[in-house]
Amino acid sequence: MGPNQVRASHILVSTEAEAKELLEKIQGGENFVNLAQGRSKCPSGKKGGDLGFFKRQQMVREFEKFCFTHKPGEIGIIKTEFGWHVLKVTDAKKK
Repeated sequence: MGPNQVRASHILVSTEAEAKELLEKIQGGENFVNLAQGRSKCPSGKKGGDLGFFKRQQMVREFEKFCFTHKPGEIGIIKTEFGWHVLKVTDAKKK
C-alpha cells in the first residue's frame, strides 16, 4: 500500500538547467543541505530544504506523485507551478 506520510527536502530554482546542474553536483558528492541553503528560492532552503513529514493531498500533485512513488534516499527533478525542484525523499512512515 505504501507510506501514509513521507518526508522530503527540495531545492527550488527557476530553470531546468539549474536543477540539472544541482542534481549533477549532488550525485557527484556535494552536500544537498549546503546547496539548498545557498541556492533554493524557497524559504525551506534555510533549513537545508527540509519540508518535514506530510500526507497525501498536502502538496501539489507533481510533488506528491514523486514523493509517494520513490523510496527514501531517491532524488530527482520535477517541475511544478512554482518552478523546478531537485527533490529528495528522506523518510517514509505508515502511521
